[in-house]
Amino acid sequence: MAGNKLLIVESPTKVKAIKKFLGSGYDVAASNGHVRDLPKSQMGIDIEHDYEPKYITIRGKGDLLADLRKKVKKADHIYLATDPDREGEAISWHLIAALKLADSGKKVSRVTFNEITKNAVKEALKHPRDIDMNLVDAQQARRVLDRIVGYSISPLLWNKIKRGLSAGRVQSVALRIICDREDEINAFIPKEYWSLDVNLGVSGEKKPLVAHYYGEGDEKKEIESKEELEKLVKSLEGEKYKITQIKKSVRSKKAPLPFTTSTLQQEASKALNFSTQKTMRVAQQLYEGIDIKGSGTVGLITYLRTDSTRIADEAQAAAAGYIEANFGKEYLAEGEVKSKNAQKIQDAHEAIRPTDVNRTPVVVKEYLSREQFRLYQLIWRRFIASRMAPAKYETTSVRIDAGTHRFTVAASKTVFDGFMNVYTDDEDKIEKNTLMKGIDEKSVLKFESFDPQQHFTQPKAHYTEASLVHDLEQLGIGRPSTYAPTIGTILARHYISKDGKNLFVTDLGLAVNKVMNDQFSQIVNVNFTANLETLLDGVAEGTVKWKTIIENFYPDLEEAVKKAEEELEKVTVADEETDVICENCGRNMVIKYGPHGKFLACPGFPDCRNTKPYFEKIGVECPECGKDVVIKMTKKGRRYYGCLGFPECEFMSWARPSKIKCPTCGGYMVEKGNKLACANQECGYVMDKPEDDKD
Repeated sequence: MAGNKLLIVESPTKVKAIKKFLGSGYDVAASNGHVRDLPKSQMGIDIEHDYEPKYITIRGKGDLLADLRKKVKKADHIYLATDPDREGEAISWHLIAALKLADSGKKVSRVTFNEITKNAVKEALKHPRDIDMNLVDAQQARRVLDRIVGYSISPLLWNKIKRGLSAGRVQSVALRIICDREDEINAFIPKEYWSLDVNLGVSGEKKPLVAHYYGEGDEKKEIESKEELEKLVKSLEGEKYKITQIKKSVRSKKAPLPFTTSTLQQEASKALNFSTQKTMRVAQQLYEGIDIKGSGTVGLITYLRTDSTRIADEAQAAAAGYIEANFGKEYLAEGEVKSKNAQKIQDAHEAIRPTDVNRTPVVVKEYLSREQFRLYQLIWRRFIASRMAPAKYETTSVRIDAGTHRFTVAASKTVFDGFMNVYTDDEDKIEKNTLMKGIDEKSVLKFESFDPQQHFTQPKAHYTEASLVHDLEQLGIGRPSTYAPTIGTILARHYISKDGKNLFVTDLGLAVNKVMNDQFSQIVNVNFTANLETLLDGVAEGTVKWKTIIENFYPDLEEAVKKAEEELEKVTVADEETDVICENCGRNMVIKYGPHGKFLACPGFPDCRNTKPYFEKIGVECPECGKDVVIKMTKKGRRYYGCLGFPECEFMSWARPSKIKCPTCGGYMVEKGNKLACANQECGYVMDKPEDDKD
């Protein structure tokens, strides 16, 4: 039988666990997320009347709300326990309206907890409060801004490119960042450089000592060509190699901070190969509760949407006790570990951590799926490591002089593993290059051989989900709850594709990004978007009125939309006819846009449904067979340039080939921004692109 107190949470998964914690005096029900939202059929913002949003009940939620109203009638006190963030605060506010709680005469309170555990839930009920309208308004402002941008710009994309596309305030900036990186990679021209190692025999030692060329005296010097290398090797002929300094020092490496949403997404991508969406889905399961034998359903981690690295005193004490008992007192960190970048934290949350450090991954493994176990183990290890002492390692640097030239040898070894006993990532791995024990400044060195190596500089890496989340956070774009949905949206819209871990822009993404940059440069401006996030933080703190942001934003957007409509009206949006004849009905086929870019379709649809790939000629002959070079797509949607004669000719290039031949070696050249570079790296010839070829 229901009690006289009703607690409403978001997820039905939490209901069972919380009911068990609270006993028969409470009824626990779930709202299943949002219950009210802006209508899908229209913008839903009354521009003429102070930008007032028009909220409606979400379709399909009628029966759920009716059931909740019945439960409300039986209760004396209603506790709204939706998630402890701005979105959760807004859901509680919407529940008050949807359930007519303000006029019910019932006592209504807001409670929040960061973990689904008995202590956390009971403690939260001791501190009921009113709805925080500042948090609600911050969420309203975000929702209204996103709706205005999406519903104003998306129709223009439908007219210009194809129906079904969307433009979002944050997703458009994320797309621009990826496009800018692709442009940077495409414009990159590799530069040649060389390294020179020398193998030196040491008396009494079997293995040679390998030293790396540093420069002349204290001045570091790069070897930029083979000619420079040969000149250097010649100048070293007959020189004696002498150890002039051996320097030892002990360095320490600090423990990592516990996870925030973004760092969890980044590390899960690198260590577990999880997408951001998969990470959030599995973390949600761990937060909402797992059925553990002897404990019932219990949340294994704290709330997963947070940008705080703060740890509660109780959790800090529990971790310290665990570390001291299992590793020893010397492994305990001294003092509080704090973030270097004290950025604006959205809410008074904790970092993501296990709710009980004694529930080690091994203890709970049998109750978890493989995905849940791997993510829980990552979170548990990171949290324990964050409370541990720094790792210490001894570094030895050896300076070897040969005439005016200098070579160096560096070695390191761990003297105290500290937090690395539990957790290491790629950045934490200390290179173990042990130095031979008998070496000192009196050691006699004998030249044995040189080992020169040719290298080429590399462009920045293509974005991965992890590196994109990192840059979005660093640039102040979006917040913990928005990273995964943003990436998910531009993947689902086929603006970008994923090949392995790398993200690539599709033709469709390039087209959308061009329209956004040309017509709505302010919307896709990184600084403008980051500044909006700061203003939303101001709303949450009560220092900025939410409608003031909309009032200042909308007129400029409206003007940009009107201007774009006028300019885009001049653009012919009819399907482009080609000289390719449909073999089924004899009509000239037309160019259409699909999820992965352009394709040829018969204009006689639906009577004739013939389609075929569209290969756009770029006006360049294949350097291998003389046929046309055309733009092609990989299965993942990444653009490349290939021969129309495929499969007889297998020529392909990621960079766009040019008509101009290399004057040095006669090979083909490729476009690199406003430069042309020989496709043969060994040749390395670079020239300015002719003016008539520049964009």
